[in-house]
Amino acid sequence: MSSLMIGNFDGVHLGHLALLERSRKHAGGGVVTAVTFEPHPSVILRPERRVDRLLPPEARRRLLLEAGADSVVELPATRELLDLCAADFIDMLQERCDFDVMVEGADFRFGRHRAAGVSELIELGRTRGFSVEVVEDVDVELEDRTLVPVRSTLIRWLLRQGRVVDAERALGRAHRIEGTVVKGDQRGRTLGYPTANLDHGACLLPGDGIYSGIGVLPDGARVPAAISVGTKPTFGGSERVCEAHLLDLDAPLDDYGWDLELEFKRFIHEQLTFESVEPLLQRMSRDCDLVRHHAREFLPS
Repeated sequence: MSSLMIGNFDGVHLGHLALLERSRKHAGGGVVTAVTFEPHPSVILRPERRVDRLLPPEARRRLLLEAGADSVVELPATRELLDLCAADFIDMLQERCDFDVMVEGADFRFGRHRAAGVSELIELGRTRGFSVEVVEDVDVELEDRTLVPVRSTLIRWLLRQGRVVDAERALGRAHRIEGTVVKGDQRGRTLGYPTANLDHGACLLPGDGIYSGIGVLPDGARVPAAISVGTKPTFGGSERVCEAHLLDLDAPLDDYGWDLELEFKRFIHEQLTFESVEPLLQRMSRDCDLVRHHAREFLPS
C-alpha cells in the first residue's frame, strides 16, 4: 500500500504533519510520497501578488522527509501544468507516482483555476483505482485564546504582525530563516554590538522590530540572538534588512560569507528612532539583557 499527498506544504506546519501522519498510517510499510511545486504556483499565476515563502525548497524537502515522507517529488510549476484540467492532472500524477490512496485536507483544490475539490477527487479515484482519505483541519489556540485552523496564510499573517509565538504554535516549531551572512554597514562593531547581516532570500521576515531568538551556527551550536528586522531608522536607512547580534560569542560576526540560521522566539518591541547614539546603546543593552533572560527558557543550560 502506498499513499500520496499533494500541496505547496509551505512551512510544513501542524496541518501538513497531520496529513503525513495519516499517510504513514495508510501506507504502513509502503511508500509515502509528498508531491509539491517549485516555484510556488503564485509566481506563475499571480506574479503581482507573489507569496512570500515560509521555507526555501531545500528546507521544505528536509522537513517533509524528517516528518515521515519517503519521497518528495517537486513538480515544475509551469503554465502548462497549472492549466491541466482535474482529470488530466490526476492522470499525470499516476504516470509519475505509484499510489493506492491520496490523503488531503478538506479544503484541497486542484486542476485549472483550482476548480476541483475533494468530491471531484473522490470520483476520479473511483474511476482510476485509488481511494481518498480526507483529514480535517488542525486547530491551534493562540495567545489570545482564539482557536483557529492552521493555514500557511494564517502563519504569514501572524509573522507580519510580529506574532512569532503564535506562529510557532501553528508551525510546531519556531519560524526560522537561513542564509549567508553578507557585508553590512559594519556600524555595529563601532557601537560594541557587532551584527551578522543575513541574506534571507525570498523567505518571509517577521514584521519590523526587535526579537529574542536563537542563532544556529554552521557547526550546529545554538546561541542567544538579539535580532533586528527593519530599516534602521535612527541612521536614515531605507532598505529592509535582518541582522543579529549573537550574544557572548567570541567570533567576527560582521565578517561575511558564512551560513547562519535564525529562529524567532519572542517579540521585544517595535523599531524605535533615537535622537543620538547614547540612548540607542542603553536600549540595546536592555534588549540584550532581556534576550539572555528569554534564553534561559528556550536554550538548555
